[in-house]
Amino acid sequence: MAFHLDRLDRRRFLRGSGAALALPLLGSAPPVVAADAGGPDAPKRLACIYFPDGVPMPLREDPAFEDWSWFPHGAGTEFRFTKCTDVFEPLRNDLTVLSGFSHPEARKVHGHRNADQFLTAARIRREGAYENSISLDQLYAEHVGDATRFSSLVMSTDGGTGTPRNAQTISFNRAGRAIPAERSPKRLFDMLFVKSDADAARRLAISESALDDLLEDAHDLRRRLSVEDRGRLDEYLDSVREAERRVQKAKRWVDAPPPAAGRPPVDQDLSPDSPREYVRAMLEMIYLAFKTDSTRVATYQIGRENGAGVSDRLARAVGFNLAHQLTHDTKRPGGWKNLGIYCRFLNEEFARFATRLKETPEPSGAGSMLDNSLLLFGSASSAFHLSRNYPLVLAGGRNLGFKHGRYLNYSGADSIRGAWDGGPEPYSRAITNDDQPLTRVFVTMLRQLGVDTDRFAGATGDFPELLS
Repeated sequence: MAFHLDRLDRRRFLRGSGAALALPLLGSAPPVVAADAGGPDAPKRLACIYFPDGVPMPLREDPAFEDWSWFPHGAGTEFRFTKCTDVFEPLRNDLTVLSGFSHPEARKVHGHRNADQFLTAARIRREGAYENSISLDQLYAEHVGDATRFSSLVMSTDGGTGTPRNAQTISFNRAGRAIPAERSPKRLFDMLFVKSDADAARRLAISESALDDLLEDAHDLRRRLSVEDRGRLDEYLDSVREAERRVQKAKRWVDAPPPAAGRPPVDQDLSPDSPREYVRAMLEMIYLAFKTDSTRVATYQIGRENGAGVSDRLARAVGFNLAHQLTHDTKRPGGWKNLGIYCRFLNEEFARFATRLKETPEPSGAGSMLDNSLLLFGSASSAFHLSRNYPLVLAGGRNLGFKHGRYLNYSGADSIRGAWDGGPEPYSRAITNDDQPLTRVFVTMLRQLGVDTDRFAGATGDFPELLS
C-alpha cells in the first residue's frame, strides 16, 4: 500500500520533503500530550534480553570463585558484585539479581535447546513433536493492543527464527509459532523512525542523515514547545543522529558472512569494535522505540545456543574468538576469567541500556523512563549446559511497584558448580534442589504491567517478594 506523508499525525512526526521522523513523547501540547506517569494510562514497557551459553560458576574452593562467579556474594540487601557483574553497581538500587529460578518443564533439557522455552515455559522435549506456546512479551503485546504503532520489536543477532529447539528468536505467538527476529539495525532504524517516499529511501540508502531534511519542521515545532520539551527534543534529535552513526558502524558486522567450512571462523579485518557497536546499536533501537512510544514491548536474543551463527563471534568484542568455546575451556588455566570477561561485556551493554532509560525523565510525569519499564536480562543456562538456576536480572519498574537493591537467592547450598570434566553433563544430573518456578515472576511482571492474570503457561501463583 502506498505511503502518503500528508496522512501522518503531525503530533507524532517531524516532516520534510519526502521524509518523516517519529517524535518522542513530550509533555507540552502540541504536538504530543504524554500520560501522567502516576496515572493509569502511563506507558508501561517491557524488554526481555537473552544471552546464551550460561555464566561462570566456579567451585567455591576455586580461586576464581571470589572474582569471577556471575552470581553475587551474600544475600538480600547485603551482597557484593564480582568483577563479572560490578558494572551493575551504579544501578544497584534499580535492579534485583535472581538465583534459583527456572521453568519446571525445562530443567532436564540440554542447554543447547532451552532458549525456545525462556519466555514460554512450554513443555519441549529433546525429540518428538515440537509444540511451543505464547511468550511473555507477546502476551503483554496483546494487552497493549494498538496503543502503539508496533505491537512489539522482535530482534536477535542471528535473525529469523532458527529451527525448533535451536531458536534464533525468543518470541512466540499464541499458536506457539516462532516470530522472525530482525538482525539489521539499519532496517530497524528505518522501520521505526523514518517514513519516506522513494526518493527519501534512496537518500537514506546512501547514508545521508534522516535529520537534514527535517530541521525546518523541527525549528517550527520548537517554538511551540515548553522550555523543558525544547531540551527533550534537542536531546532526542542528537540521539537519533548518534544512532545513525552507530548503525553505520555496525553495518560491517551485519554484512560479514558467516564462517565457512575450511576457512577461518572470523574475518581477520573485522574490527573488535564492530560486535560491541552492533550490540549497542540494537539496544539503542529499543531505547529510541520506547522513547517515541513506537512500541512498549521488545525482545533481543543476543545469541543463539550451541555456538552456531554469527552471534558466536561476539566474543571478538573482548579479544576472544568464539563465545561458546569459552564455556568449554573453563577447565583450562584462566578459563573462568575469560568467560567472566565475556559475560562482563554483555552485562556492561545491558547496564548501559538501563542507564539510558534511567537518565531519561518520563515525559510529563514522575521519575524516569526506567521507572515505568521492566527489563528482564538473563539466560536459560547457568553452569555448563545446565537448564536450572537461571542467571537473571530484573531491572526498573519502580513506578510499577517493584522493590530493588537485593539479591534473592533460592538456589540452595548444593547449587551445581564447576567446569565440565568430560563426564556426564550437569543437565543430566539428578535434581536435588527444586528451583522456584520462573512463571511466578512472570505472573507478577504481567500483573504489575496491568494484565489481569493469576497464571502463566498453565502455572498459577505470583512472587510478591519482588514488590514494595
